[in-house]
Amino acid sequence: MAFVSEKINTLPPYLFSEFQKKKKALEEKGVDVIDLGIGAPDLPTPEFVIDRLVEEVRNPLNHRYSTYSGVKEFRQAVADFYKDHYKVDLDPDTEVLALIGSKEGIANLVQAVVNPGDTVLVPNPGYPVYRTAVHLAGANSVDLPLDAVNGYQPLFDQVSKNDAIKAKLMFLNYPSNPTAATVNSGVFLKAVSFARNHQMIVANDAAYDLVTFDDYQAPSILQAPEAKDYAVEFGSLSKSFNMTGWRIGYLVGNKTVVKALSTLKSNIDTSQFLPIQRAAATALKSDLETVKANNKVYQERMEKLLKAFHELGIEAERPKGTIFVWAKVPNKYTSESFANQLLEHAGVIVTPGSAFGSVGKGYIRIALSVTSNRLDEVIKRMKSMSIF
Repeated sequence: MAFVSEKINTLPPYLFSEFQKKKKALEEKGVDVIDLGIGAPDLPTPEFVIDRLVEEVRNPLNHRYSTYSGVKEFRQAVADFYKDHYKVDLDPDTEVLALIGSKEGIANLVQAVVNPGDTVLVPNPGYPVYRTAVHLAGANSVDLPLDAVNGYQPLFDQVSKNDAIKAKLMFLNYPSNPTAATVNSGVFLKAVSFARNHQMIVANDAAYDLVTFDDYQAPSILQAPEAKDYAVEFGSLSKSFNMTGWRIGYLVGNKTVVKALSTLKSNIDTSQFLPIQRAAATALKSDLETVKANNKVYQERMEKLLKAFHELGIEAERPKGTIFVWAKVPNKYTSESFANQLLEHAGVIVTPGSAFGSVGKGYIRIALSVTSNRLDEVIKRMKSMSIF
């Protein structure tokens, strides 16, 4: 008797859980492993956010169920954030939905808007959860082409006419994981036009929207004309406010899609713990000075790593945002073999680019998620390796 569904049997292991197994095995052998594989910020959650959480936890009324769409304070804070930051008007009652982290929302969105056998356009390279979500929904993933020459911007003209006609949903992700690519508002204008011409929904995963460097400000897809007719956007407090474990995010945009996801989720969960939602509202209503301070730390780490890569002959573009560096591996290596060399000979975990799709072959993704001193140790170990 089969006790496991075919969907699970055919689902590849989640990439980062496999790395954690390797990490544990090495640590048990006494190896000092430095993990640059997972995009988990090491910086602390702002104190004023923690203070609000503690305050709300002490209120017994907050230990009840949340409303399915999320507490009004949080949804209003998201709407106010979009108005202040992007000049986009949102109705907190119909165009904002609280999520238990954007990863959960992405996985459930696919089931809320497509049917088994439908086509979904997925970035290649891209965050693996998009393809996993499509697989679990019984739908078909088709590549949305990206390439380094074009700065990993979507190549809409390379999507076949047949795939464009069949597609019900398209994922974008800017600022991008894994490539750290960023775009201007013109790209979102093209995306909404493409979605309108082919009558599909476009979902931008904006988990890194506030993690930017210098004067760059990431645009929102909802700034494009007619965007709310065809677009939704995922947001997360994980990276901008160092709240990964809190699991709090949101979906905004097209009210039909927001309602569809809310309906699905109301049959699966009861939203996030109320004190977490209220603390997240406080974060979004802040002056974002803590976010700017965090970004300065990430930028300093990025500059340090890029300088070392240049000295080692490793090619990498200087990103305008995210907590990642996307680098080419030396010519004689594949993504996997180079990542294994770093793990086995330097005790450093990085993510092979091939894990994010075929276009990621020949690259590695490095997370800027350790202290400057630990980065110095990474650089020291890499420079001592005989492969350079």
